[in-house]
Amino acid sequence: MPSAKLDRGKLALVHIVRKELGLRDRDYRSILRRTAGVSSARDLDEDGFRRLMRFFVRSGYFRANAHGMTLKQKLFIKALARELGWAQEHLRNFVRKYYRKDGLEALDRREASKLIESLKAVRARDGGAVST
Repeated sequence: MPSAKLDRGKLALVHIVRKELGLRDRDYRSILRRTAGVSSARDLDEDGFRRLMRFFVRSGYFRANAHGMTLKQKLFIKALARELGWAQEHLRNFVRKYYRKDGLEALDRREASKLIESLKAVRARDGGAVST
């Protein structure tokens, strides 16, 4: 019995991860074939999705930058900023002001963790929405 196809949320996550990692189409499709035996994310089933995500987590691909920030941290920071209603420039200015770094890409793992906690505190204080 063939496995059910992936739901839209997980399919979207695969595409978000691909975009965040900056994978070229050829490399992305090669990874899909090697890890899940498919040439398109639309053909992934639940097991293939888990194998693909496990591959990203265990490989160097999971690091979002050379400073050690993980992709998971980067995606969570962006999600928190969206929740707060912050534009990309607002987040960049926040990082510059409080972390003395030129944007999200310059943060290391420890700084990214601190930023996550800062954004969670802003969310709690302001009830989830902040003007930009």
